[in-house]
Amino acid sequence: MFAQAAALPVTADQMEQLEALVRAGSTPQRLAKKCRVVLLASQGVANHAIAQQTGLSRPTVIAIRCAFAQAGLDAIERRQKRKKPSPILTPELQQKILDTTLKTKPAGETHWSVRTLARHLGLSRTMVHRVWQRFDIQPHRVEKFKLSHDPKFEEKVRDIVGLYLNPPDRALVLCVDEKSQIQALDRTRPLLPLRPGLPERQTHDYKRYGTTTLFAAFNILNGKVMGSCRSRHRSREFLSFLKDLEKGVPADLEIHLILDNYSTHKSQAVQRWLQPKKRQRFHLHFTPTSSSWLNQVSVGSA
Repeated sequence: MFAQAAALPVTADQMEQLEALVRAGSTPQRLAKKCRVVLLASQGVANHAIAQQTGLSRPTVIAIRCAFAQAGLDAIERRQKRKKPSPILTPELQQKILDTTLKTKPAGETHWSVRTLARHLGLSRTMVHRVWQRFDIQPHRVEKFKLSHDPKFEEKVRDIVGLYLNPPDRALVLCVDEKSQIQALDRTRPLLPLRPGLPERQTHDYKRYGTTTLFAAFNILNGKVMGSCRSRHRSREFLSFLKDLEKGVPADLEIHLILDNYSTHKSQAVQRWLQPKKRQRFHLHFTPTSSSWLNQVSVGSA
């Protein structure tokens, strides 16, 4: 015996028509099965039991019951329209996805998403995502850039790149920059050292000791950095750093410094100290405006 379920309401007239369709030899098999589903459902037979008897799937049985409950015999006699086949990714359709992604924007939005574009073009999300992956398109990502308007941009780039690629003989090329407003912090308790089975441990809280400025010179020959910290970020501190470089670099080497256009580097005190008669081995090369990417020490600290 099959389990009982809520009986599907069927009128006597509908029952007679259903039984007639099942008995008729001219009734298509698909329609006869639907009629049997409704007849069994009217007797309170469970959906899974109906599926076993008719050879249909349980979701199909449920769909037939729902359709009959809504529209009666017309629902099961009417041939269901097949779903439209999924579009094939042709070169033309692929180009349409690309053009829409790259050349248009959705109303009120900054960029297309997979879902919004798929809905806009009437395609599947999978197809849109596949095209985006194929051409490495990521509309949600934004990278910033800045153009240099330095009138001597090309001249300065050639000068600095030439130093990198072909530095002068008996010379040292140093990339110089400052990093200001570095917080000077210390833990409230001494660190507990690393031990077998235990990592190094430190307190979560710390003390503030103000800020400091790091002056650094990156040696492109061996990758070493000559640096020191100063309490302020003025031409006086920069001049002190230059004096340290003068002492640290052998006297028989020329010193080529690559710098940005910060006013500290061009102050009168620095210019007086670098007068050719006094410091002939110092040569300053300034990057174009808005072109810190040319200075390797800036790129390395970014």
